[in-house]
Amino acid sequence: MEKIEIATSIAVCSTAKIKAIAKSASCVYTMICTGTRMPQVNDSQLKRWAQVADDCGAAMLYADHWLTDAEGNVELRRCTDYQPGSLRDDFYFGDLILVRTDMMRRAIAQMTQDYRAAGMYDLRLRLSRMGAIWHINEPLYSVSTEEESMTGERQFDYVDPRNRESQIEMEQAVTDHLKSIGAYLNPQYEQGDYGQRWPLEASVIIPVRNRKATIADAVKSALEQECDFEFNVIVVDNHSTDGTTQILEEINSPRLIHIIPESKHLGIGGCWNVALRHEMCGKFAVQLDSDDLYSSPNTLQRIVDEFHNSNCGAVIGSYSLTDIALNPLPPGLIDHKEWTDSNGRNNALRINGLGAPRAFATAVARRCAMPDVSYGEDYAMCLRISRQYRIGRIYDSLYLCRRWNGNTDAALSHDAENRNNHYKDSLRTIELRARIALNAAQKKHERKKH
Repeated sequence: MEKIEIATSIAVCSTAKIKAIAKSASCVYTMICTGTRMPQVNDSQLKRWAQVADDCGAAMLYADHWLTDAEGNVELRRCTDYQPGSLRDDFYFGDLILVRTDMMRRAIAQMTQDYRAAGMYDLRLRLSRMGAIWHINEPLYSVSTEEESMTGERQFDYVDPRNRESQIEMEQAVTDHLKSIGAYLNPQYEQGDYGQRWPLEASVIIPVRNRKATIADAVKSALEQECDFEFNVIVVDNHSTDGTTQILEEINSPRLIHIIPESKHLGIGGCWNVALRHEMCGKFAVQLDSDDLYSSPNTLQRIVDEFHNSNCGAVIGSYSLTDIALNPLPPGLIDHKEWTDSNGRNNALRINGLGAPRAFATAVARRCAMPDVSYGEDYAMCLRISRQYRIGRIYDSLYLCRRWNGNTDAALSHDAENRNNHYKDSLRTIELRARIALNAAQKKHERKKH
């Protein structure tokens, strides 16, 4: 196929490899393999790649494909559409991408860093500033691979200390990108506004639906917190049908507030909003999922102390992965130490999670509100708060995140992962636009002053 040159390298990730590919390329388009094995692509598929590339004029294209597992089973592996907020360095493009050779060379000419791991990521971000990144919703190649195992290890690769150097490179690349498009935020923060009158200092918020096996442990973990202030535990029982409601009704504690909302159509975010608006919600609202536990009786005290020490809009802790019996699971502690006070809220647009437990100044959270969904609702809240306020961080393990078959994110299918990631990309797109608009308004204000 004379319009497309297929690069012979595989697993392309370094700046050096990309430069070598561009130097030898002689066709209009260059096809690059980002996977660990070269897929099968025939002449008719190559013609279709070139036709779509010609017609849409995109800077970079990627396509759906056929996947054959170790047992010979074949399935259609779909990708998701790229958005401005698709800034994750692990965005799923599949194993092949097609780039315009002239744009690739222009992008390389602008590169100032020689990355070992973030070269392809840097190229993709630069190409996105030159033209569209286009998803071809058709299977245009085939790849054979063993089915990936769904353990906690792969999901949290990006916080594995062994990958720290790569993560630093990725952060540098996305920070440069945000500066180029006017979305970078300087480390300047508004003071935390905690309001004046609150019924008590803190509330532990537990949304729950059908968790009879774990809800009693979660509530017990919250009620046993040892603090030098008054707190309560607000459980929003989202119309459970498995006996969870009865278990909650049998817990005898004046600190427990058991709410069954009027609406039967709430997601986790909607349940959070019910708790945040409750007249007995405290000054600080602290998260606890219905199948998780605090790691010690001091967790709540440490979180509230961090609010007062940092004058922040939210606090995010660190957690340890365990099974249902509290046996450790890899990679163990999830501390998100990539967060820095100077650049954390910019880097937050690159990664898919920010840590746990999450806690919010209630006055701030009431102004923001969570989206009424059951995935990404807390990430949306943290992004929104970080646009204005400092995020306090605690890097010790405060929380035990229990993985078991009943988890809503256990053993997700590829399509379900795509849906979740596409939604978070949409959240990032919204936040990206808001930050660009905020910076533009500030520049306009500065011009008027002078």
